[in-house]
Amino acid sequence: MSETVSSAPQLTVMTVNIHKGFTSFNRKFILPELRDAVRKVGADVVFLQEVLGTHDDHGKKIEDWPDAPHYEFLADSIWPQFAYGRNMVYPKGHHGNAVMSKFPIVGHQNHDVSIAGPEKRGLLHCVVRVPGHTQDVHVICVHLGLAENHRQQQLDLLCKITHSEMPPEAPLIVAGDFNDWRKRAHDILWREAGLREIFVTAYGESAKTFPAIFPVLSLDRIYVRNCSVHLPVVLPRRPWAHLSDHAPLAAEIHL
Repeated sequence: MSETVSSAPQLTVMTVNIHKGFTSFNRKFILPELRDAVRKVGADVVFLQEVLGTHDDHGKKIEDWPDAPHYEFLADSIWPQFAYGRNMVYPKGHHGNAVMSKFPIVGHQNHDVSIAGPEKRGLLHCVVRVPGHTQDVHVICVHLGLAENHRQQQLDLLCKITHSEMPPEAPLIVAGDFNDWRKRAHDILWREAGLREIFVTAYGESAKTFPAIFPVLSLDRIYVRNCSVHLPVVLPRRPWAHLSDHAPLAAEIHL
């Protein structure tokens, strides 16, 4: 068994909610520092939530505000492939989810899963072509709502996408900010979509990620289907507690 795992193609992934490039309560713009920290992780595929596409006012007031959309600024020369799913649009700009990849993204689709009300949420589905692997890898970047009844409906939509948009045998990685502080998603995603949460599988419980300075809630998750996981980790409090109110997760996925 160990021989099979070691010879299988590997993919390092990470997920983080970047809070639009600002520290908690929008005190300070830290996107350049955030880019350095994400680079040091060296992940092949990065799942980002709360990524700004544009914001006219911030661009005029903040000295080191990038000219490019934030997902392009973060991807830079490290991740030549990226996809963005715009979820929240307002008069000055928009934000949403993004996926950055070192390997080709051969297709992507953003699903608006907003339920009635001001909260706008999305599921960004990307198809990644990994060298040495015969099947494309499907990845879904998730940011679910704050209200439980909204999350229930959004999880139902997520399960439907896992059946309708990919072959049943394809490797699938679903990661992001689930806002699921009651941990209801585990059973639903296993029962309806065959998805296993990687920290539950490895350690018996999902990782505590929020607030990053002293995590008590398990809001951020990585679920997989048709692949295995080696050494999932919560990234260190330094520097991440300063860069996001969510602690990032990373793992090595064996396809």
